[in-house]
Amino acid sequence: MVWEATAAFTSRFDFSIVEETPDYLVVNKPAPLQIHPSKPSDAGLTLWDGLRALLSFELENGGQVSLINRLDRETSGLVLVAKNVATARLFGKAMMRRQVKKSYLAIVHGWPEWEQISVDEPIIRQGEVKETKVYVRQCVHETGAGCLSEFRVLRRFVKQREQQATPFALIEATPHTGRMHQLRVHLSHVGFPVVGDKLYGVDETCYREFMDTGWTPSMQSRLLLPRQALHSHKMELETTDGHRAWTAPLTEDLAAFVGDAILNPP
Repeated sequence: MVWEATAAFTSRFDFSIVEETPDYLVVNKPAPLQIHPSKPSDAGLTLWDGLRALLSFELENGGQVSLINRLDRETSGLVLVAKNVATARLFGKAMMRRQVKKSYLAIVHGWPEWEQISVDEPIIRQGEVKETKVYVRQCVHETGAGCLSEFRVLRRFVKQREQQATPFALIEATPHTGRMHQLRVHLSHVGFPVVGDKLYGVDETCYREFMDTGWTPSMQSRLLLPRQALHSHKMELETTDGHRAWTAPLTEDLAAFVGDAILNPP
């Protein structure tokens, strides 16, 4: 089912429901829909607001809206939502016990020489160890928190840019820990930044520039996509109630980027 936006929303903020039960629902969140309000001006424009409108009957009868996992504004895909205290507690414990498995699809710059790789590198907020102009920016550093990601190449392709064939790859990315910006940091660290990433992409000045000017033709030429090419594709949950699994196909914008490829090497 698709929840139709109220007047407070625009059509680009519509989200779809992958599965709904009396205890939980699974949302397929589009980009750039924000998960939760972070300032007063966000009110009425986030996934949390939309879910509260959708679940108004449950809320009036003692239910709640508990977001079990969260995605960045510019990351699309699966979000698990508990409707009551008992389910939120059950799913929360599963998260702490690492019984929730997530898999993402990412489009990156370049062709990895590997087919599959594990990146076991600690991550820390960059400002704690070296200078940065962006407070939230993370980096790989030996004093950081342990962090493990696994990457697998699904497809290598090229696109014609400025009369030159430019290589890209579609990657399956699996986080085995839950650090901030983990997959984007690790992919950038191994030399294959996510397309459209304003923080860890090909030009680290883009984040501040975007905050100052918004999206511009200059940024389009550097980033190629107006949002980071990262999509929460699969989620599996193991609890005392059994096993559950959900998938969300690659979004139209990212599928179009891959679909425009002029070569798919074997």
